[in-house]
Amino acid sequence: MNTNQTPKKNIWQNIIPLICVALPVLILDWGTKRLVENYIALESRGIQIIPGFFNLRHDRNSGAAFGVLAGHRFLLIFITVVALIFIFAYYLRFRESRWMQVSLGFLLGGAIGNFIDRIFLGEVIDFLQFGIASKGLFWPTFNVADISICIGAGMLIVYLFQNRNQHQET
Repeated sequence: MNTNQTPKKNIWQNIIPLICVALPVLILDWGTKRLVENYIALESRGIQIIPGFFNLRHDRNSGAAFGVLAGHRFLLIFITVVALIFIFAYYLRFRESRWMQVSLGFLLGGAIGNFIDRIFLGEVIDFLQFGIASKGLFWPTFNVADISICIGAGMLIVYLFQNRNQHQET
C-alpha cells in the first residue's frame, strides 16, 4: 500500500453533525407537541402571545402543508418513507459537506417528528399561528418539525444552486 494515499473515509464518520441537528429538533418538536396536547384545548382560540399577530393553538392536520392530501394518511406515511430514503441517499452522496450534514439533519428531524404524529395519532399536531387578526388573515398553523423541514429544504436548495456545476451527473 502506498503510504502517501489518504485512507478511504468511513461513510458513517460524518454522521455526528446530522444526528446533532436532527435529535434536538426531534426532542423539541415532540416536547412542544405534548405540551400543546396537554395544556391547550383542541381547536380553541388558544393563547395570545402577541395579540392580533401570534397565537399558540391546538390544531390537527390530517394532510401535509396547507392541508394538501388531507385524509390520505397512508400515502403521507409512504411519502415520508421515500423522503427519509432521499435524505440518507443525499447524506451518502454529500457527506463531506458540513452544510449538507446540517441541512439533512434539519430535514431528518422534521420528517421524523411529523412521521411520529402520523403513525401514532393519524394526524399532525400544529400549534404556531401567525397572522393579522384585524384583517382575519392567518397563516395556517404549523409546528417545530415544519420549521425544521423548511430550514433544511432552504439550505439544500442553496447548496445545490451554489454547487450545481460541480455535482452534475456525467
